[in-house]
Amino acid sequence: MVEIPGGIFRMGSDDPLGFPGDGEGPIRAVRLDPFLIDATAVTNSSYARFVEESGYVTDAERLSWSFVFVGETREDGAVVEQAPWWSAIHGADWRHPSGPSSDISGLADHPVVHVSWHDAVAYARWAGKRLPTEAEWECAARGGLDQQRYPWGNAFMPNGARRCRIWEGPFPGREPGAPPAGTGPVREFSPNGYGVYGMAGNVWDWCADWFDPGHHLFASRDNPRGPVTGDRRVLRGGSHLCHPSYCNRYRVGARSASTPDSSTGHIGFRCVRDARAVVQ
Repeated sequence: MVEIPGGIFRMGSDDPLGFPGDGEGPIRAVRLDPFLIDATAVTNSSYARFVEESGYVTDAERLSWSFVFVGETREDGAVVEQAPWWSAIHGADWRHPSGPSSDISGLADHPVVHVSWHDAVAYARWAGKRLPTEAEWECAARGGLDQQRYPWGNAFMPNGARRCRIWEGPFPGREPGAPPAGTGPVREFSPNGYGVYGMAGNVWDWCADWFDPGHHLFASRDNPRGPVTGDRRVLRGGSHLCHPSYCNRYRVGARSASTPDSSTGHIGFRCVRDARAVVQ
């Protein structure tokens, strides 16, 4: 885990590339206590250890299906009307990310996917940790920078170098030289200024908070928490399926949400722990 010093940082975004309806702004000063955060998203190997030791069964396994990116209509799954590149595939789960004939061989250092918010909370409790609040996640993602668009600065590809895994080329097609579709290793790119990896792209991170676009306008700015109830939990960081043409939510100040029982091939998580809880 990486220690985040806490203190005051400027949270939120008034980015012209942003989505005001998501509640990205206004920019506001927020104070946090120090905390520790996983340097990477939880990997397949770590989740496998949790399942082996606890016997835990994920929501996708219990329901016998999960959402898989297919790019086109599949006969064996119900397509999402608003996003036809997603299909509900029978037998897809964290061990079988593309469906029952797939597995995670060679993907030990990739982030675990097809985990719901409930599944992430179960792992965090087993590990003696918790999910980050949305404010903690954003503070860690900024890496000590103030109001930069990405965890490394304002330029998406500084000096022409890729710094995160998102969709490149016309969506949902591919161009020669573009990275392969799907997740990548959790340490594929350099960490930010705090030493935290993968806070933009690859997989979305579940956060502890319920999602409400307007809650922060009235909430405390001292260790803020989301609303006490809701129907969706906050997601942060974007994924390998984000594309500038429709979902540039891999910006640090961007936010999204999903229902806590949802699982897909582009949502993962990482955990935090209170700094004062660490035994010296």
